[in-house]
Order: sequence, then structure tokens, then C-alpha cells
Amino acid sequence: MYKKILLPTDGSQPALKAAEQAIWIAGKSNAELLALYVIDNSLFMGLPTEKAITRVKEMLEDEGRKSFDALIDMSLKCKEELNTEIKLVFMTKEGRPARTIRKTIEEEGIDLVVMGTSGKHGMDRFLLGSVAEKVVRTASSPVLVVR
Repeated sequence: MYKKILLPTDGSQPALKAAEQAIWIAGKSNAELLALYVIDNSLFMGLPTEKAITRVKEMLEDEGRKSFDALIDMSLKCKEELNTEIKLVFMTKEGRPARTIRKTIEEEGIDLVVMGTSGKHGMDRFLLGSVAEKVVRTASSPVLVVR
């Protein structure tokens, strides 16, 4: 049913819960799983120097690598349980998360997006917005949001 599944990840607990679902679905449907880590470049605004921007970017890239390592471990466990190979591809992109996710959906021909929620509610959600909510409202493919 699915050929390409997109898993936006930030290494958070909700993202790891979504990863469990995405890996299982990919294994059952023999789909390719694209794990996407987006470096939010709005975080660089107001940083005083290019050196500071480079340092923050390096820290974020390191966080992305850690989240990918966790996905490798999860896919190996799923491989044993389902007795099938999980085709896992890692991508790191820079930009606004929701916009970058939507663009990746289009560029990669994604059949399903599986993502976690941030767990924000109330005023935090109102002020900051929800990446998952923006993707659900604007994506051209189905989106499974895991809480």
C-alpha cells in the first residue's frame, strides 16, 4: 500500500513513539522509510557572529545524528520481529520545519507521513504553533500523528 513513508524526527519522546509506528508500517508494507531531521534556521536569528551560528548548527546536527542512531536500533529490533528488512534513509535539511516537511513530501513522492506531537497545549501551542498541525492542514498525503 505504501511505497515511501516520511518520518520527521527531532529525537523527542513523541518522535520516538511515532518512529515505532513508522518502522512497523514500513516493515509490514515493504516501504522505504525516510527519516527527516530539520534544522530550524529561525534559531540562528539574533546570534551575534557567524562563529556562533556555526556552533549552534553543529550542536543541532549532532542531535540529528543521535536521533538517527536511535532509529537504527529500533529498525533492527523490528527487523527481527517482522523478519523483514527495513529500508531506512536519513536526511538532514535546513529551514522552517513545517515548510521543509511539506516540500520533502512533494519532492520525494511520499505516500504517508508519520510524526509525533510536541505535547504542547494551551498558551504554548497558541503562541508557538504546532508543526504537526501545520503539516496535517497542508500536506498532500495522509498524515498519521502519534501522541
